[in-house]
Amino acid sequence: MEKIAEYFSFLAPNDIRVKGTRVGIETILYDYIYRERTPEQIAKTYPSLTLAQVYATILYYLENKEEISQYIADWLEWGHQMREEQKRNPLPVFEKLRQLKAERLKLGKSYANQVFNG
Repeated sequence: MEKIAEYFSFLAPNDIRVKGTRVGIETILYDYIYRERTPEQIAKTYPSLTLAQVYATILYYLENKEEISQYIADWLEWGHQMREEQKRNPLPVFEKLRQLKAERLKLGKSYANQVFNG
């Protein structure tokens, strides 16, 4: 029987992936812990994963709960920081999309006012 750790590629302290895939363990564990999805549901969601890989990831988490809980907390914090940074400094394409959406909404309201207020 293989050691559980053999299922993973440890690319950096903050980057553990399922070996042979580009899927980070945080992706699987987020679905498992926060979305309360079953291993079978997770495996169906990510076609590059086998059910055994999903179970191995969950077992790795359970065997290293304190360390992996911190790993996930760091990942969640990093994601939050990136979203905040994007809000402060949106890429030009996102700013243009936001403007187009606002214009479309304004036109829709204007049209609705014309229709209903004649």
